[in-house]
Amino acid sequence: MQKITRLASETAVYGLGTIIPRLINYFLVIPHTRIFNAEAYGVITHLYAYAGFLNIIFLFGMETAFFRFASKPGASVDHVYRLAQTIVLAIAVPVSLVLWFSADAIAAAWDLAAHPEYVRYLVGIILLDAVVAIPFARWRQEKKAWLFATVKIANVLALVGLNYLFLYVMFDPAVGVGYVLIANLLANSIFVVFQFRNLVRWRAVWDAAVSREMIRYAYPIMLMGVAGMTNELFSRLCLQWWWPENFRGQSAEHALGVFGACYKYAVFMNLVVMAFRYAAEPFFFAQASDKQSPELFARVNHYFIIAGAFIVLAVTINLDILKFMLGSSEYYEGLSIVAVLLVAYLLMGVYYNFSVWFKLTDRTHFGTWFTVGGAVFTVVGNYVLIPLAGYHGSAWVTLISSAGMLVASYLFGQRYYPIPYRLLAGVLYLGFALALIGFSSQISFSSQFAATFFHACVCLFFLAVVYLLERKDFKKQLV
Repeated sequence: MQKITRLASETAVYGLGTIIPRLINYFLVIPHTRIFNAEAYGVITHLYAYAGFLNIIFLFGMETAFFRFASKPGASVDHVYRLAQTIVLAIAVPVSLVLWFSADAIAAAWDLAAHPEYVRYLVGIILLDAVVAIPFARWRQEKKAWLFATVKIANVLALVGLNYLFLYVMFDPAVGVGYVLIANLLANSIFVVFQFRNLVRWRAVWDAAVSREMIRYAYPIMLMGVAGMTNELFSRLCLQWWWPENFRGQSAEHALGVFGACYKYAVFMNLVVMAFRYAAEPFFFAQASDKQSPELFARVNHYFIIAGAFIVLAVTINLDILKFMLGSSEYYEGLSIVAVLLVAYLLMGVYYNFSVWFKLTDRTHFGTWFTVGGAVFTVVGNYVLIPLAGYHGSAWVTLISSAGMLVASYLFGQRYYPIPYRLLAGVLYLGFALALIGFSSQISFSSQFAATFFHACVCLFFLAVVYLLERKDFKKQLV
């Protein structure tokens, strides 16, 4: 239990550096949806979807490779760090230059021919992220969680301040959504300032044997990341391609803006998953040699599902308040997809837990197959369902794809690295949360105060039930 407690405390600290900054960043949806209509907000959604893919390619799976090779017996952390940074920059810098000089053609292909500067801003944002990614990974490996959190918070505070400065003080319609990108680019420069010492001390190195091993280990993870990003972001790209003309009286640009804004609510789950991964990835590698690690990993996943089920419940039943974060009622029509996306992100988080087996056994190619399969399903599913159900179809495709990857990883994992996961208990906790959501949706109130009080009581009821069912296990682990 001490190890789980330590993991929970590190997750909480990383949460300060991921959840809190991203939540603050999330609140930018308020000025963005007030300043920009759904069509303009769709441009932002579209651009950041491409950024997600490019970020995965630039990093090439080197964060995970760094943790794996730095944790091997007799490994030099400094040497592995320099190798990982060398590989990342050898990919990121040339690709960034190509994209920079191709900005006009790319903007035309994205229906943004009048604004090639948007592409250049985006390339700068992604390049800065890549430059500091391995230094941040080293902080995680060195357990510098508080330093990590401080820098991330400083970045997002600058981002929010710059957004409000540009949109409310300096706003020029000719620049438009370009202000959002400029603010992000300037805010990311803060990372370089904090990592300046590490960056100037770095020297490019190449170790023929180790570098090849790291690339061989990492490229399936990169492919897995691209496929995973397809599962997460592809719907925000293809919605414009496959949305029937005037479907339900909406343009594709309007639908993308609504979908992108309502997708933001899934950030509540996504950020918990992200904070957990920051802490759990080095934790899993550190515990791999312990004979009790399978039982430990199973217990970690069990508590993760409980926490995730609570978030699904708390966010969904409080959408009657959270919807006011959107700047216009034109976005409300998409709120029905929020619960589906929250569950999808929870299942993806469980999949990340299940994926520990192929990372620890150096069978990362399995992860590639799982996520490629999920990506193929995502593409085909969106092609079929968008014309029939619009962005609701996209949301369900995301959930089903995540569930399929989870099941595949579990089945193969039990063969190569058996872990005694408490699957039935996890399903029941999630089912219990969904049942409470269904029950709450059938009750209406005349006042918002009464509704909010009732929803708080429902959340507390869920926690009380969890405590009653889990208290024996808690006490057993503390003994």
